[in-house]
Amino acid sequence: MGCFGLLKSKPKSRKERGKSGSEALAVSAATTSSSNYETSRSHDSTGGKQTSKSSVSTSSQPSISTMFEEKAGVLRVFELAELRSATNDFNRTLKIGEGGFGSVYKGFIKPLDEKSGRITVAVKTLNQRSLQGHKQWLAEVQFLGVLEHPNLVKLIGYCSDEDERGIQRLLVYEYMPNKSLENHLFNRAASPLPWNVRLKIALGAAEGLAFLHEGLELQVIYRDFKTSNVLLDSDFKPKLSDFGLAREGPAGDKTHVSTAVVGTYGYAAPDYIETGHLTTKSDVWSFGVVLYELLTGRRSLDRNRPTNEQKLLDWVKQFPIESKRFNMIMDPKLRYQYSLKTAREVAKLANSCLVKQAKERPKMSEVVQVLKQAVEMTEIASGGKVEAKGEYSAVADLEKEKGKRPESSNC
Repeated sequence: MGCFGLLKSKPKSRKERGKSGSEALAVSAATTSSSNYETSRSHDSTGGKQTSKSSVSTSSQPSISTMFEEKAGVLRVFELAELRSATNDFNRTLKIGEGGFGSVYKGFIKPLDEKSGRITVAVKTLNQRSLQGHKQWLAEVQFLGVLEHPNLVKLIGYCSDEDERGIQRLLVYEYMPNKSLENHLFNRAASPLPWNVRLKIALGAAEGLAFLHEGLELQVIYRDFKTSNVLLDSDFKPKLSDFGLAREGPAGDKTHVSTAVVGTYGYAAPDYIETGHLTTKSDVWSFGVVLYELLTGRRSLDRNRPTNEQKLLDWVKQFPIESKRFNMIMDPKLRYQYSLKTAREVAKLANSCLVKQAKERPKMSEVVQVLKQAVEMTEIASGGKVEAKGEYSAVADLEKEKGKRPESSNC
């Protein structure tokens, strides 16, 4: 656990703190690089299975830590006093989220040029009782300090400052006004997401994962894809957040990274849980789970439902894709305002992501192509066949299947 002492140097003066952003993390970067392939000893809800050291060997490909050293200057380094002021001393009324890492607050910061108005941000605090919090904080800083993509949340800066309680570590992100996909799918108070918006969210999230897997000089495995980590901006454009569990993928001719099993129960791939072998196809499985959550409006695991409905992936098997009963899995909040044909294609895509053999799952770039077609199909279907609420109705599809003439519906 030597990494916990990386930043425990004597407190710097205010002037020194403001200048040493990349320097403050230089040692952290080096240490994370050397330990990046060591087995984590943490336990979590997936079972905390421990495995041997990673099979990944040194390769000529760049590492996140070396890439970070080259780009660290792009991140802004905040003092704790700045972030206290930005959040009104972490006022409860500004609290917008909470997780294992800590709490997240809405805040307002001054731009560096001080010419424009205040910038709205999200400030994540580190839970000091979290044994893995420091490691995840470093991972977030390094990964999001390097990775840039329209479907990844932007990290503005970080803080590693000291007060009477010890070292305080915080992260500052762009503010996402529409919260998370989880909130819109499962919160009864939230407005239901229309069908076309759900498809575009799925497409954007897939593009973010495809970038991590295939758009860089090295592979990045997200390892914690779930609805709560898909944030939505003012236009409901999705952005992946929370890179605390992200890992570099296998280098050279290696096929996987061996690691302790971490993640969220209900989303982690069974092959990863059983073996500790982590690949990009582990993310693909998680994506398939979320696709079914988008279709059904149900959580992957819901203990509040009847026993035979608690596990989403088991429940949907009762309604085969080509059967007349398939529409029974669809989220009732959609009120039949969707294309049944497209919904079936999305379900088929989800099933391909959920194939037991990891190698047989599609690449995320292939998933992107299917979802692009689904979005196009929906846009074509909605042109001239739109009901009052702006979505092509599944009622017409259902009537055609029954061999009846479609009737108008106010659903």
